[in-house]
Amino acid sequence: QVQLVESGGGLVQAGDSLRLSCAASGESISTYTMAWFRQTRGKEREFVAGITWNGGRTLYADAVQGRFTISRDNTQKIVYLQMDSLKPEDTARYYCALQRKLIVTIPTMSNEYEHWGQGTQVTVSS
Repeated sequence: QVQLVESGGGLVQAGDSLRLSCAASGESISTYTMAWFRQTRGKEREFVAGITWNGGRTLYADAVQGRFTISRDNTQKIVYLQMDSLKPEDTARYYCALQRKLIVTIPTMSNEYEHWGQGTQVTVSS
């Protein structure tokens, strides 16, 4: 079985940058689609970015396009989310997620992912 642990969140000001990490243990993630979602209190988890098993394709939500970059290191079993030009509306708890099923298109719905980390909080002040 696989365990996912997010880290790198914190309190920042608008315009700042953060780099989130999702470290996997217990199982290789080298064949799995990985993604980042975010969630605020009382709301559904929102797709942020996804990446195919070998990093060949990525997909971003419109709200973060051009500001966030997802990447992965399958040898180290880490998925990253580089967040630049942060805005107050980016404030949320950020989760990494795993999808084992072979895909053609990167899923964007939370219920399409099979395993989740505990999340890391990102708070952006104006």
